[in-house]
Amino acid sequence: MKAQPPVSPVARFRRSDDPLWHWLEDREAPEVRAFLEAANAECAHWFAPLDALAESLYRGHLARRELAVTGLATPLDHFTYWSETAAEADYPRWWRHPNGEPAAKACFLDLEARAEAHDFLELGDMALSPDEAWLAWSEDTSGDERFALYLKRLPEGEPRLLLEEIGPELSWAEDDQTLLFTRYDATQRPDSIWRLRLDLAGPTPAIAEEALVLREEDPEFWLGLGKTRSRAWLVLESASKDTSECYLIPADAPATPPRCFRPRESGVEYALEHRPGTFYVLHNRRATHFCLDAVAEAQALGEASPAWLPLVAHRDDHTLEGVDAFAWGLVITERDHDRAQVRLRVLELAVEGGLGDDRLLPLGEVPSSLMLGDMPHFDSRRLRLREESFTRPVRWLEHDLESGERRLLKEQPIHGDLRPEQLACRRLWAEGHDGERIPVSVVARAELLDQGPLPTLLYGYGAYGEVLDPWFSVARLELLARGVAFAVAHVRGGGDRGEPWYLAGKLEHKENSFRDFLAARDALVAQGISDAQRIAAYGASAGGLLVGASLNLAPQAFCAAVLDVPFVDVLRTMENPDLPLTTAEYTEWGNPDEPDARRRIRDYSPLDNLEDRPYPALFLQGSWHDTRVPYWEPAKLYARLTEQALARGETPTGGPRPILLRSDLSAGHGGASGRFKAWRDNARQDAFILWALGLADT
Repeated sequence: MKAQPPVSPVARFRRSDDPLWHWLEDREAPEVRAFLEAANAECAHWFAPLDALAESLYRGHLARRELAVTGLATPLDHFTYWSETAAEADYPRWWRHPNGEPAAKACFLDLEARAEAHDFLELGDMALSPDEAWLAWSEDTSGDERFALYLKRLPEGEPRLLLEEIGPELSWAEDDQTLLFTRYDATQRPDSIWRLRLDLAGPTPAIAEEALVLREEDPEFWLGLGKTRSRAWLVLESASKDTSECYLIPADAPATPPRCFRPRESGVEYALEHRPGTFYVLHNRRATHFCLDAVAEAQALGEASPAWLPLVAHRDDHTLEGVDAFAWGLVITERDHDRAQVRLRVLELAVEGGLGDDRLLPLGEVPSSLMLGDMPHFDSRRLRLREESFTRPVRWLEHDLESGERRLLKEQPIHGDLRPEQLACRRLWAEGHDGERIPVSVVARAELLDQGPLPTLLYGYGAYGEVLDPWFSVARLELLARGVAFAVAHVRGGGDRGEPWYLAGKLEHKENSFRDFLAARDALVAQGISDAQRIAAYGASAGGLLVGASLNLAPQAFCAAVLDVPFVDVLRTMENPDLPLTTAEYTEWGNPDEPDARRRIRDYSPLDNLEDRPYPALFLQGSWHDTRVPYWEPAKLYARLTEQALARGETPTGGPRPILLRSDLSAGHGGASGRFKAWRDNARQDAFILWALGLADT
């Protein structure tokens, strides 16, 4: 006999005095947890017929990848470091050996062993003392992004818990006994940087002194810390979404009071790099797409305002995204607006300060991802590069600046019946509602791409200026092997076409993001790639906002959608400054205390624009310990849509348009921390997508 579906949790827990389900925000109320557990049971019941498919997807994924993984070894001054993850392990072990003595290897951090006592484990940061005698690391064992600080003598010392409830970032000073870290305020904003002077002489490490280094009072600004590759300066940054300010401390004299490099100026962002004698300032002051200036070190530290000398001018068709300094010159990360493509530019600087060779590093294909790998040595003339694309797995290369030769260091192996060379990628250009050209990337099996229309999964993000550069996914091969096309909508609000692309999709321009996503969907249909009746959408976090708002505009455009930890209660969240992230997000979404901003947010916030009409099949996912997008946002969306469906006489989990909620009660914003659990979660999600696309039997 077929098991009867459980009574809808929405019908059981509905409160007539709270039609908007705000009571779900009370984390301490037992009925909240009971509601989420009931929704999980309902979700599991619905998925039961797909369990075999999810298991097949999971097993297929495992068969395609190399489960025993050895990371790329990186030599420092005294030792060479790498990670190893055993075939059956969720987490890596970290190893090292003295340079030139590979047989003398020793494990110095075993995350698999540390995870045994916890349902969740995330490594925040790992910092080696300059003499490589001590390891400090931060770890989160609940998913709420509150970290504990540990210290151990290498390689075999016992870990010592030094502090709890801190931020993830760590940085050693160059005196081998001072460690810097961040702390949170009540809204989990990193508002202060602290200095620990450590007593490392005795048998057990101890804190000799703890001192406040810098505090940021403005609730829109967050503090971060780092050290220049030259190892000369500690850099403390205070930044909002559109303004930044840097402070400097000599790395070999960490008790020195921090000195402000340039006071903040509203709307001006800058970042610093250093070579002996010179600071390099990447900034957008009178340069919307950023430019690069040089400042003499002596002038920068003097009392008078220093002269900033232009090095790389502002350009209308490129955005400068980053700068890395070496003894010989700079590597500049820049983005071509027209091609929506990242490039690495090598700028050699002569000893006397003049410009030397200036060239772009070659690309394997377009579109692709290209970035510097781990490069700790300041004088290295062999660059480590990390490349990947939608059709090519991750590989690490060594590029010799002298000869121009490239050497393959490591490549992710792929097994199984679908090889990377059997895939094809295409870049389309959709026409937006205002005539703008929207890049859309598509990957599918090569023999199918021109034989469409294909069932399609459309992925989107589009916020904070983050880019969706091409990435290879082993799990995605399970969908591609079954004839699905995977597409990415590079909408405004992201950084895919540089800084102008980001600015054109935030604040008063936010609606462009949603319109672009729908334009991408329509272009896939118009160009014969996608089957109009079989397109599913996926969005996570702010991508959940993107998909949720797009569904409100055109629910008929998609047969299904997956919203993972989705930011869908935008107005209510932005009206609560006591929540984590809220005040820091004013420059992204707007401050609802301002009437125009409140109206704009109200007009697109997914939960504030639900209509009583059928929505496509929905799989919503949340996490109990998520401090970025609280569990109650997807829960409220599930409850309100389900309540509407019940009122229309529909059975939300029994028809063609189910509304499902699954809450991970032991994870945070990033989902499960162990790789096998994360892969199982992904397989379940893909089973839903294949069901929605009519491919559950493949």
